[in-house]
Amino acid sequence: MLKELLLKNRSYRRFVLDVRISREELTELVGLTRYCASGRNAQALKYKVVADVDLCDKVFPNLAWAGYLKDWDGPEEGERPAAYLIQLLDTSIVENCLCDDGIQAQTILLGAVEKGYGGCIIKAFKNESLREVLQLPEHLKIMYVIALGKPKETVVLEEMKDGDYKYWRETDGSHHVPKRALDELVIL
Repeated sequence: MLKELLLKNRSYRRFVLDVRISREELTELVGLTRYCASGRNAQALKYKVVADVDLCDKVFPNLAWAGYLKDWDGPEEGERPAAYLIQLLDTSIVENCLCDDGIQAQTILLGAVEKGYGGCIIKAFKNESLREVLQLPEHLKIMYVIALGKPKETVVLEEMKDGDYKYWRETDGSHHVPKRALDELVIL
């Protein structure tokens, strides 16, 4: 069951326009993070829930999408995320969240997949501009933006060839992602 969720959990960057995600569903996804391991048990990560269409439209231009696809500026209007969860480090609790950010982001995406959604963890964003859009207080540091929606694209996993890890798109729009062989990951 976990393997099935992991295989469905791809970095989706194009979404079905008319499928929205409710604030309640987004809050449920954030609720999953309460059960994650936390360095020092500090539990210092918080989430800004962005479900409103107008606010989603203001978040979008502050994001960079798919760095290896040089001729693609991100999803077109009508294919953009239905919602965002903005992962925030509360620096009034700790200055460094260790590895909690990745653990929680993955947990949220696995929960989204289980609900029939998909998403993309985004680290490339215009920090100051996004902070302004979200009206964040100084003690909250943006760690990641998790874009969410009903996936509109096909993501194909490929065996990595000659160490080339860069993903690509075919003319039919399918997104291909090379993965290393298991024997490259295990050190005996």
